[in-house]
Amino acid sequence: MSLLSVNTLARPLVQRLLAEAGPLGIAVQLDERGVTVVDAGIAARGSVQAGVLIAEICMGGLGQVGLRSAGQIGAAAGLWPTWIEVRSAQPVLACLGSQYAGWSLAASKEETGGKKFFSLGSGPARALAAKETLFGELAYRDAAADGVLVLEVDRLPPTVIVDKILRDCGLEPARLTLIVTPTSSLAGTTQVVGRVLEVALHKAHELGFALAHIVGGTATAPLPAPSPDGVTAMGRTNDAILYGGRVQLAVRGDDAAARDLARRLPSRNSSDYGRSFAEIFSGAGYDFYKIDPALFAPAEVWVSNLDSGNTWHAGALDMGLLQGLWLQEA
Repeated sequence: MSLLSVNTLARPLVQRLLAEAGPLGIAVQLDERGVTVVDAGIAARGSVQAGVLIAEICMGGLGQVGLRSAGQIGAAAGLWPTWIEVRSAQPVLACLGSQYAGWSLAASKEETGGKKFFSLGSGPARALAAKETLFGELAYRDAAADGVLVLEVDRLPPTVIVDKILRDCGLEPARLTLIVTPTSSLAGTTQVVGRVLEVALHKAHELGFALAHIVGGTATAPLPAPSPDGVTAMGRTNDAILYGGRVQLAVRGDDAAARDLARRLPSRNSSDYGRSFAEIFSGAGYDFYKIDPALFAPAEVWVSNLDSGNTWHAGALDMGLLQGLWLQEA
């Protein structure tokens, strides 16, 4: 795993994103130092197709993300027309070493000269800075000359944040690309739902399953329409995974651990299960840390042990709940 560079592998995808900016509905600019900044949903309209490509960039070039119709997913999926499908043969590095939004980037009003700023950085450049303890567990750090970071915010990052990213990643300005995707945008909603496999990997890690034993993964989740309201938009993307996310993990090791992972992984193990995420988030005072951590998981899982050939299944989709949350009477 340490021989793979997520930033190098993502670079062709970044170049494609920049080259197809017009058709994808995004805007590209250079800041005063030469950092490339991509607006994928603030002033630019963006697109679902841009979100799909950004999701693959987030996975460090180690995952495939695509759109699927309900008919391609299965009978239960027929209750929603458009789905995201994610695959990776290197799920730990793609999802936890790159895609996971784990790098906290904050600046005070004094530092910005105006409004305070906060974002969780995701994508390959996290592995250049390696500020999170997770990278010590993964025994991984990238050393590429180029880096790309995704920020899920509704405004461009201030100078103090860009300076921090450059410094911590050890990059020259011309070598850094920042992609900004508000969750309330088409691209933002798409790339967040495209984290359905990553959510399963993160939950498996929280449950103490040996990450080295996870060797493959596929996942699907329904793609909702974005909402102009930020909390509603975030709620929809979370609901898509919590109640519509399906994941199959390929693992190695003993059957007892694989079976236990399947049993404990689905979101229905949480006491908060069954309500919209926006409602749960509001009830928690808009504090993620007050929400039951067991909720952050896909709805339905299969765990296949490649050493024994056995597969375990747990959880189920709740498409009726999602229809009630997302559909209006015609």
